[in-house]
Amino acid sequence: MKKSKLLFCALGLFFPGSGFNFFYLLGLKSFWAWSQLLATIGGIIGWSLLKDAHFHSAPGWILLTFGFIALEASWLTTITFGLRPDDKWDAQFNPGIAEEERSQSGWLVVLTVIFSLVFGAGIMMTFLAIAFEQFFISQIYEAKKLSQ
Repeated sequence: MKKSKLLFCALGLFFPGSGFNFFYLLGLKSFWAWSQLLATIGGIIGWSLLKDAHFHSAPGWILLTFGFIALEASWLTTITFGLRPDDKWDAQFNPGIAEEERSQSGWLVVLTVIFSLVFGAGIMMTFLAIAFEQFFISQIYEAKKLSQ
């Protein structure tokens, strides 16, 4: 079965952290697909813990960080595999394919790469801004406790 670069990139863009793109490419035996899926589930649990604890939960932050890494890894692999030349894609994932069936990436693959970059950068900046804000708020809170 021919593996489509466009479908791989679309799954990585629209379902980040789910591992669907690696399940499509490598099947249920894919370590990276299961890692992304479990990390995303952990991230959702971490977000729930943080909301309940008003952002003062160390396990929540750790789990949320794993979920964040899974999202970013999904977008990064979309960028990496989307920019891979078609010849290398076919050599690795479509070996022995006929000449007329070879992959030909078009603008849709390029657009998935662009939007993966945009979403990945936006989510990363948001995550870092919130994390640093909470860190500095906790430092101010601890300083007030020490001064009393």
